[in-house]
Amino acid sequence: MRHTAITLALTGLLAFSAVGCAVTREQSTVGEYVDDATITTRVKAKFAEDSTVSAMAIKVETLRGTVQLSGFAKSAHEKDRAGTIARTTPGVKGVANDIVVKP
Repeated sequence: MRHTAITLALTGLLAFSAVGCAVTREQSTVGEYVDDATITTRVKAKFAEDSTVSAMAIKVETLRGTVQLSGFAKSAHEKDRAGTIARTTPGVKGVANDIVVKP
């Protein structure tokens, strides 16, 4: 009985751990997933520090080093600034700036 309880506890722990480190979409390694998450965090942090870019209105996603920006900007300048910030973030290989400028 004790052996079964330990086995069930370890199985649950492993299942929980696997969910937290899941490789998603077309990523080939856990390392790429972690790198992408780090890039996304860095870009969002830079947005939060910048007075021109609304960090709340712009969504950031990263896949294999390519950052995709989406959401809404108040001006073309804000859209361009968000793209520049993303492009100059360490680890970024490319940027798809799909931000829409609100009229």
